[in-house]
Amino acid sequence: MTAAGATPRAPARYRGRFAPSPTGPLHFGSLVAALASYADARAAGGEWLVRVEDVDVPRARPGAADAILRDLERLGFEWNGPVWRQSQRMAFYEQALDVLRARDLVYRCACTRAERAGDPVGRVGERIYPGICRNGVRSEHAARRRLAMRVRTPPAAIAFTDRHYGHQQQLLAQDVGDFVVRRSDGLAAYQLAVVVDDAAQGITDVVRGADLLASTPRQLFLQQALALPTPRYLHVPIAIDAHGHKLSKQQGAPPLPVSPLPLLLAAWRFLEQPLPVDMPESVAQFWSWASSHWHPARLPPVLLLPAPAAYNSV
Repeated sequence: MTAAGATPRAPARYRGRFAPSPTGPLHFGSLVAALASYADARAAGGEWLVRVEDVDVPRARPGAADAILRDLERLGFEWNGPVWRQSQRMAFYEQALDVLRARDLVYRCACTRAERAGDPVGRVGERIYPGICRNGVRSEHAARRRLAMRVRTPPAAIAFTDRHYGHQQQLLAQDVGDFVVRRSDGLAAYQLAVVVDDAAQGITDVVRGADLLASTPRQLFLQQALALPTPRYLHVPIAIDAHGHKLSKQQGAPPLPVSPLPLLLAAWRFLEQPLPVDMPESVAQFWSWASSHWHPARLPPVLLLPAPAAYNSV
């Protein structure tokens, strides 16, 4: 399978991306991920793209995507090319599913989330699907019309080297089981959509929060199954609130304040990057400094870090 929807082009030396979900306004945690990916791209002299991951249509809030883009602009982020929106790319995800079907790597699943709520939690913190429908939908569920699609996970280990956290390895069959690639409402699941879009956009480097570290082996498996290239990965610590929860819209993370420069400096400090002797007086000065002084080796060696009090949950 070629990169679905892509125009053939010579691969860029470095192509990064920021891919927010429009479920609410940009907050400090998402700013940290955006800053890390942008600084890494610009330090490498590369391109930086923005993709709105609105494949989960029911959770997308009206106007949220445009608000996120406005926040990125006022914070001095400059992206290359047009903004992609996953909600406009459903046909390409179906093409990828066709490839998986042809290889007998997917099957229909009639299980509901409520029915699987009691499945054991695996090593990576997710419930392990026990393969109920792997050999066919059970007769008592044959009348169900809303069926998901799951991918058959391999028994072999999937491994990769993260640029910050080093060697990572998962046994997908044991750690997560067969995972969903198309939901029962017909929408593509995140794992499939992100793999198809990273390939289509020619992404060479994925820089994102450590909460997605455990998802990466699933994405590597899909890349291999679809004959798509595998980017390099760099995960960075995620910001947590005073209760130890990841900063998120669902946990009440407040929107970003208006003044951009203190925000950028706070995110830069959060990632333990070096500060200039003479502090920047403008957003442009900050990015000029950051692009030439980004040091991934200095990132904190932890997965979670408390967010500054000013940007914590309300």
